[in-house]
Amino acid sequence: MPRDTLQESARYLERLGYAAPPPPTLATLAELQARHTRVFPFETLSCLLRQPVPIDLPALEEKILHDGRGGYCYELNLLYQALLRHLGYTVRAISGRVVMGGPEDAWTARSHLLALVTVDGDDYISDVGFGRLVPTVPLRLEDRQPQPTPLETFQIGVQDDGYMLRAQVNGVWRALYRFDTQRQEAVDFEMGNWYVSTHPDSPLLGQLVVARCGDGHRKTLNNGSYGVHRPGAISERRQLTDADAVLALLRDEFDLALPAHPELRTAIARRLAPSATR
Repeated sequence: MPRDTLQESARYLERLGYAAPPPPTLATLAELQARHTRVFPFETLSCLLRQPVPIDLPALEEKILHDGRGGYCYELNLLYQALLRHLGYTVRAISGRVVMGGPEDAWTARSHLLALVTVDGDDYISDVGFGRLVPTVPLRLEDRQPQPTPLETFQIGVQDDGYMLRAQVNGVWRALYRFDTQRQEAVDFEMGNWYVSTHPDSPLLGQLVVARCGDGHRKTLNNGSYGVHRPGAISERRQLTDADAVLALLRDEFDLALPAHPELRTAIARRLAPSATR
């Protein structure tokens, strides 16, 4: 089960641009989330290669803080939550059911992990692991109005079974995930992470999905489809058809240290084939 003691806090904070631990305030939480989504990319290279994805803290610290990698929600958010606890925040993990790209009323698996953080008596959701539309600042849980961020505007709606997070993209509201505040523990993380990394129905298994936020933009890669997205502007898109070009993009645009795996190039080339299937 994941250990809840962060051992590499100084290195973690240094990667985020802090020379000393900042105070556990709302302003700090917003800055931490913004910096995290810029420094540590969402990436599914392990899923592409069908490798195990351990989520104990030593493994996460090694992969993300030392090996120059990113990860998906169970990796990025569990490490992030350990840092928040280390800094003195009241935080606990909650889970969500992703509906982005499908029917809003779909009842999907609990495959997303995020944080519920209490600051000065108010609850906020703080999420650094949702990839292509990750919020870059905390969102107040009980605020029903649209909540602007430096990129998109988000809104938390109430449903009979909890909440729905939506994002406004080019003037259109898109449902991202439904969630509730039910208690989650290590066994739940293990089950959800196993599903995401190994189950044949997982949307990430065998796929290359990468995302990283920047100053006023997002960069995304979905197999060979690369895009740069800016609020209020038409997205810049191009299709990559060469595995070496994808490898160069991962290094240069997403600042990823690539794993030394003999099948990496072949696995990427397979995803670029016109008839590629999972």
